[in-house]
Amino acid sequence: MLTEVQLDALREVSNIGMGHAATALSQLMGKTVYLNVPKVIAMDITSLPKVCGGAELMVAGIYLQILGNARGNILMVFPKDNALSILEKLLSPHQPTGTTLTELEISTLKEVGNILASAYLNALGNMLKMPLIPSIPLFSFDMAGAIVDDVLIALGEAGDAAFMIETEFTIGNERTSGHFFLLPATPSLDVILNAIDA
Repeated sequence: MLTEVQLDALREVSNIGMGHAATALSQLMGKTVYLNVPKVIAMDITSLPKVCGGAELMVAGIYLQILGNARGNILMVFPKDNALSILEKLLSPHQPTGTTLTELEISTLKEVGNILASAYLNALGNMLKMPLIPSIPLFSFDMAGAIVDDVLIALGEAGDAAFMIETEFTIGNERTSGHFFLLPATPSLDVILNAIDA
């Protein structure tokens, strides 16, 4: 179990990363985007569907591997309505229908995920003093339970710890949120914690 000091350090790194991501998203959208990380929670990986709103909730999931000296995975989960809200802002005047997603909409959400992951890993890599690189993102539009099951299969024995980095988007006057999960492989978790404690 992580101490409050360790969780605070992770939250600080997360806020730095999301600050960089907000700048990149603002440039992509041509309008100001603010990203805030109100809390970071350590949990068991099997709890992910519950904190996402329940196993049957329709969500957009973006999954990436962490490549470099510290290994692991990142999963971003946006409830369907929140994903559609982000698409509406990014692709205006395009209006997503929400029944199925077009190639453009999927590509846009993958790019959002790529920007968030790259900015976060850049901040985390600076803290660890090692380069961390995201893989090409994979996308799924399904029930939260099914997406998490797929991730668990992909992870295998990689690790059972997860950190939920709650992420709030403010675009214009509207706020929406998503869940950003850092899933470090067990040896990499030790590397992260040692860097925090140093």
